[in-house]
Amino acid sequence: MTPAPSPRFRISRHRRLAWVGSLLACGLSLLGLALCWLNPSIGAPLRPGLDFTGGTQVQVERDCAPCKAITAAEIRQGLSSLDLPSPEGEIAPSLGSASVQVLDGGRSLLLRLPALEADQSKALVDGLAGKFGPLLKSGTSVNTIGPTLGSRLLRGSLISLLVSFAGIAVYISINYSGVFAFLALLCLAHDVLITCGLFAWLGLLQGIEVDSLFAVSLITVAGYSVTDTVVVYDRIREQRRTLGDLPLVDQVDVAVDATLTRSLYTSFTTLLPLVALIFFGGSTLFWFAVALTVGIAVGSWSSIGVAPTLLPVLSKR
Repeated sequence: MTPAPSPRFRISRHRRLAWVGSLLACGLSLLGLALCWLNPSIGAPLRPGLDFTGGTQVQVERDCAPCKAITAAEIRQGLSSLDLPSPEGEIAPSLGSASVQVLDGGRSLLLRLPALEADQSKALVDGLAGKFGPLLKSGTSVNTIGPTLGSRLLRGSLISLLVSFAGIAVYISINYSGVFAFLALLCLAHDVLITCGLFAWLGLLQGIEVDSLFAVSLITVAGYSVTDTVVVYDRIREQRRTLGDLPLVDQVDVAVDATLTRSLYTSFTTLLPLVALIFFGGSTLFWFAVALTVGIAVGSWSSIGVAPTLLPVLSKR
């Protein structure tokens, strides 16, 4: 009779610590989502970006080195004194409540405003040049999304997320037992919740908004999380056939130990290009890369420390 393998790392010995860490992270995430929802200026679990709410985003770059210090309050005061052209019989949008971010030590200015017409956007940029310029023409960008398109993007993003989650649920339910499928979906919810919770806190504390790229990152995280969990599940299923005389806890320890190196190497090589995007990908992809990095790191953790350790407990019940 072949002796049972002795795993070098027994995840079951640390399962309570793993559960407490995950519960704490999920609790903080739920708190952040609730605070965002209750915040009058947000009114949603996450601070929605221009893609979902509609409006105009203007980014300008000042032609200076070094640039004179400037604050968001000073920019809002300058905006409130600007007169924008408007069609006859209509009132020009108010600029006093614009969302303003000062980036790169005052060199770049990012403004979120109500939807503006083309001539109004031009007048706004000219006004900024007169008050805070000169500006670099190559560093000026104006993006406008109407409220109808914004609501369609939000609805499409939510539908995409729900469809991807439903497809994952059906696949796991067909190929694995009910306990396996439940734990895989639990880990999926765990990974998505913590990623959303981080951005809820960023929205509260730093004013970070989520856009359609964030929805894409959630779908990617869901796929990665399930893939990593399924690899561990397959090894557990193999161990149950070859080590059926051992308790399920020992079978799980052997399976996790056998896949641990593979999971860590896969996660590490996946995170390398994402870290490169964070540092060198520019502002457009920065938060997209952050969301993917956090989601993949949490997904790797849940596939090693959460799903396998809960399996013996639920199997007994």
